[in-house]
Amino acid sequence: MGEVRIGFALTGSFCTFKAVFEQLGVLLEQGYHVIPIMSENAYSIDTRFGRAADWVEKAEAMCGEKVIHTIAQAEPIGPKKLLDLLIVAPCTGNTLGKLACGIYDTAPTLAVKSHRRNGRPVLIAVSTNDALAGSAASIGMLMSRKGMYFVPFEQDDFRGKPTSCVADFTQILPAAQAALEGRQLQPMVF
Repeated sequence: MGEVRIGFALTGSFCTFKAVFEQLGVLLEQGYHVIPIMSENAYSIDTRFGRAADWVEKAEAMCGEKVIHTIAQAEPIGPKKLLDLLIVAPCTGNTLGKLACGIYDTAPTLAVKSHRRNGRPVLIAVSTNDALAGSAASIGMLMSRKGMYFVPFEQDDFRGKPTSCVADFTQILPAAQAALEGRQLQPMVF
């Protein structure tokens, strides 16, 4: 088998970017070729967690690739069979809802649609304050779809934010390896 190419799509759960970028580094250390993808918000919004331009620069420097951040840039992913696996990390409630309902109006969501047309796997790393509320239905819908896998996740603050869940980002590598083999890493929820 040749070089494994992974798309790594970041959406707007800005508080998790530091942890997510650490795991992006782990994938690169393992020899995977990673293509960065960012939602328009992740690509352009400065927050208390960092300047957007700094995150973009870091992604491009780490991966040696320009960030895909528009629908037009994401569309060729499927027709050109650019990826073996697409990871959405962090995946917000907004993105979960769009994917569950077939709405493809951001670079990450269109990347998923384009990539899935070839039957290739998608790995989702949930990060949303409403995972056990408004986003629960979306998570359930996506869990039931062939080719959609999840990084194991848990409640991150059951007292302060009782409906919030976040993926264990340190499990991205083993979850990615499992998804490439057509398996869901277990336990999925802990």
